Amino acid sequence: MGSPAEPLLSVRDLHTSFPIRSALLQRKIGAVRAVAGVSFDLTAGRTLGLVGESGSGKTTLARTVIGLQRPESGTVRFAGRDLLTLSAAELRHTRREIQMVFQDPYASLNPRLTVEQIISEAWRVHPGVVPRDRWPAEVKDLLARVGLNPDHAGRYPHQFSGGQRQRVGIARALALKPRLVICDEAVSALDVSVQAQVLNLLVDLQADLGLTYLFIAHDLSVVRHLCDEVAVMYLGKVVETGTREQIFTAPVHPYTQALLSAVPVTRPWAEPDRREILLEGDIPSPVSPPSGCRFRTRCWKAQPRCADEEPALVERLDDHAAACHFPELMSEVAV
Repeated sequence: MGSPAEPLLSVRDLHTSFPIRSALLQRKIGAVRAVAGVSFDLTAGRTLGLVGESGSGKTTLARTVIGLQRPESGTVRFAGRDLLTLSAAELRHTRREIQMVFQDPYASLNPRLTVEQIISEAWRVHPGVVPRDRWPAEVKDLLARVGLNPDHAGRYPHQFSGGQRQRVGIARALALKPRLVICDEAVSALDVSVQAQVLNLLVDLQADLGLTYLFIAHDLSVVRHLCDEVAVMYLGKVVETGTREQIFTAPVHPYTQALLSAVPVTRPWAEPDRREILLEGDIPSPVSPPSGCRFRTRCWKAQPRCADEEPALVERLDDHAAACHFPELMSEVAV
């Protein structure tokens, strides 16, 4: 997913695991390999959509990028600096420029704090961003920017609807004037009509403030509306990357094709060649992933080579890359 511009965020060969310990002696007996060698670039002012089934490692990747989870190996470079090698003070300062909007608007806000206290808490942790005497006015400005009534700054989270709470979460993320905002399933818990409103808000904020988004979702229609580039994850690995048009009009990897085939269409009679791809079985355990290609146990095109050799993420054309041994066979599937 190259670009002539220097990427704002560059992730290389990132590995993140969680230890499995015995109940008796708490010895490490295994590991959940949640992120297994992920690499991607994100250019300033753009939106990268990260898609895949639950359990594919999307949230763990986001938490690793922002520093909430420590990786085993790899690099995370933000604005040219490797976040994994910074001192605690340097990382604290850099984190001002990377903020996160969480999935659950009901659990991500402290119910004991007012909206004004929730938003201004960021300025207590990072003094100097906004002068203390400007806090009330700045909170009202942020609420107005995300489409909420500024006079409701004294209310508590339970006095807002789910969509309004998520707008509060967005306002909190904007409080430190970040350059990168990570949206972890930011609209999946909302009603469809409310999803559209929040997505349009994110688009407007990006245009007004020059924000860069890493947008995690499992709803491909949402990704198609918002994202410039797309990376598809399966069992801890990125299996396909490309522009929005490349992924949605000419998917190469069979897993991407299966995901797209499951998207509901409003006019099925207009696509007579379209057929749904039903994947057999469940996503394998990241504790013991399949050998070779991790998708081979559910792939209808799997061949012996797929079990012996792990496919590399190879660029096919114009930054469109896929990790598949037999990409030439994929055109046989209509999606």
